[in-house]
Amino acid sequence: MKNTALTHIHEGLGAKMLPFAGYNMPITYEGVNAEHETVRNSVGVFDVSHMGEFLLTGPNALALIQKVTSNDASALTIGRAQYSCLPNNDGGIVDDLIVYKMKEEQYLLVVNASNIEKDWNWISAHNDLGVEMKNLSDDYSLLAIQGPKAVEAMQSLSSIDLSAIAYYHFEVADFAGIEHVIISATGYTGSGGFEIYCKNSEVEQIWNKVFEAGAAFGIKPIGLAARDTLRLEMGFCLYGNDINDTTSPLEAGLGWITKFNKEFTNSENLKNQKEKGVSKKLVAFEMQERAVPRHDYEIVDASGSVIGIVTSGTMSPSINKGIGLGYVTVDNSAIDNDIFIRIRKNDVPAKVVKLPFYKK
Repeated sequence: MKNTALTHIHEGLGAKMLPFAGYNMPITYEGVNAEHETVRNSVGVFDVSHMGEFLLTGPNALALIQKVTSNDASALTIGRAQYSCLPNNDGGIVDDLIVYKMKEEQYLLVVNASNIEKDWNWISAHNDLGVEMKNLSDDYSLLAIQGPKAVEAMQSLSSIDLSAIAYYHFEVADFAGIEHVIISATGYTGSGGFEIYCKNSEVEQIWNKVFEAGAAFGIKPIGLAARDTLRLEMGFCLYGNDINDTTSPLEAGLGWITKFNKEFTNSENLKNQKEKGVSKKLVAFEMQERAVPRHDYEIVDASGSVIGIVTSGTMSPSINKGIGLGYVTVDNSAIDNDIFIRIRKNDVPAKVVKLPFYKK
């Protein structure tokens, strides 16, 4: 079990610690709902240093990224980031990731913690282009400072104008007394804020100064449990739940990151799938009665026939309803379609809805 550079701090704060993706991670501090509301209304900080970072450098770095990712990384300029995925050869997804253009001929790929080795091996196997690859995952920390007050609360820590960093853009600048920190206007909560990439040796200083600067704004540490409820309210996919090695990006509603103006892994088959249409789709649904849908619950139609499966579900802290994502047959995927979630032999009514569940 690995620790992050801040594990001792989380333990000192009384966090409930559990294994996650091979790391000892803080799941909650004061409770999921309270932490969720902190991020929605003010500002909270997640230690997500378990995420993986790969640095790709060289004249063929873009060519390799274009080859293994579904999105069009040629659209990136220095200081911009892009959500993408790594398709496999069988129509599924190796992982989803964010691609950062750091410099000309240099890109940072940020991947899921549970897939670091898998992704590294996959990209390496396709690297017949002489691209220099460095796995920085064990050397770097990542803090997600999220919430509507994040910009105001953190501005005193940097000489650059944080409010000027647009969504999915980033700056390499000073932050909390450390030079050359990546300040990225990204995150998985839907409430704004930043993700801060720094070296392990720097992160404790940054954490302490972030909490000093944010004290007047009610800043609090937030665990991974609230990260899950926050991302689900936005309908953001979680690898291993909503997308995996067997789900295609088109089935998952990720056609917007699947660009056929280039060739990439399995692009021909995915293009055919787009033209012929998919047989199942990932949909969002709200429970029509007070009930909580859970991962792997069956989705059925009015006659009781199984039409799909729940991939993510929770009781939404923001809208106080049971919400979820799940795959259903295309015939049952239309907005406002009535479906039922089989919960302990009871078929509980639900309705297909448009994302996001949480609207600011």
